[in-house]
Amino acid sequence: MRKTIYLLLFLVTLTGCNQETPMTHKEEIEQFRYKMNVEFSDLKTTPLKKKDFKKFKELAFFEIDASFKIEASFERTPDEPIFEMQTTTDRKPLYTQYGIATFTHSGKEHTLRVYQNQELILDPEYADHLFIPFNDLTNGAETYDGGRYIDVDIPKGEIIVIDFNKSYNPYCAYNDEYSCPIPPRENDLDLAIKAGVLAFKKH
Repeated sequence: MRKTIYLLLFLVTLTGCNQETPMTHKEEIEQFRYKMNVEFSDLKTTPLKKKDFKKFKELAFFEIDASFKIEASFERTPDEPIFEMQTTTDRKPLYTQYGIATFTHSGKEHTLRVYQNQELILDPEYADHLFIPFNDLTNGAETYDGGRYIDVDIPKGEIIVIDFNKSYNPYCAYNDEYSCPIPPRENDLDLAIKAGVLAFKKH
């Protein structure tokens, strides 16, 4: 009997050791930033021009701000038409509005249209991928004047998590040879999003 109890205690302890401790929000954002810097530091994946790549050390970010991890109410908008999203070139990728996110920050209510790329959904890896391009009051000063992006997953309910600490620049912010979606005016926020990546200082 005593041996059985010891064995059970051992198994419980072993199971507890094998359980991964969930990352804190700070750790999650630090990992996100680390992956971005790895991408930009690799000649095979970097969007940087050669002269900027040679001097690149790391991207600059706002301080991590948990208040910009938003739990927004989400309204699915089915049967929206497919449309051509404007880009910085003649390229016009096909998107549809998947839903609308509504949240309150700094005492005001804000809305963002959430989009789905019609080409990406054909790839199983991106079947749940949604795209939020946006402008805010930091554009042209602290952040890129062409706006920023956030990637999110299709929510399972009526709440969608939008973490602006994970907002990133379009590749056009680093290299004008790229073609980048322009955030629709419906996603102009009357709010300074002091979270996520900062404007890139070119050399």
